[in-house]
Amino acid sequence: QLDLLWTRKQNVMYNLFDWPTQKHSKLIILAIANTMDLPERIMMNRVASRLVCPNSFVGMLLNMCDVYFQVAALSGDARRCLDICRRATEICEFASQKNTSGIVRMVHITEAIDEMFSSPYINAIRSASLHEQIFLKAILAEFRRAGVEEATVQQVYRQHLALCRIEGMQSPTVSEIMAVCSRLGACRLLLVESSNKYLHMRVRLNISQDDVMYALKDE
Repeated sequence: QLDLLWTRKQNVMYNLFDWPTQKHSKLIILAIANTMDLPERIMMNRVASRLVCPNSFVGMLLNMCDVYFQVAALSGDARRCLDICRRATEICEFASQKNTSGIVRMVHITEAIDEMFSSPYINAIRSASLHEQIFLKAILAEFRRAGVEEATVQQVYRQHLALCRIEGMQSPTVSEIMAVCSRLGACRLLLVESSNKYLHMRVRLNISQDDVMYALKDE
């Protein structure tokens, strides 16, 4: 799981992929990641240059299907992309029984996406308070900045304050932000580490980043 080996200096990944390049080496490294754009997103050039990334593998799998997909990737998550395409195929097959075209079109993709992103978690985010939604946006911003999917409340709080300044909103106090974090944890949108040092508690999303972005796309 390559994205879990990320460090700030990326020495672990560099050494890992440098071994096969050594003279007389017979080592082959096969690595997987949750996102198809991991090298471009977080890897330094000195690490990425040692990779052969079969990003086209997903496209090859889709081309092996009997239907033609008129779809662009909604997400960098290869598994999510394949899930959407699988469900769109099922919808298309059901529709084709009514003497319609057997080609998967955007109408089928849209229906599959709507099904996939209509979970109770999505509805919980959409009905959350404004600062709860901003806190979730702040988490995404911190994850993108750090390149890892875990952060302290203090790190997220800094991002939250920056978003409030951009929107011209009054910034919440530390106690208010802790209450926001607690509510999001109570409804299981966040996984919050238990600690007496509140600002140093670590938080993770309990749902995918794609779900959060989808739920907040109109906000």
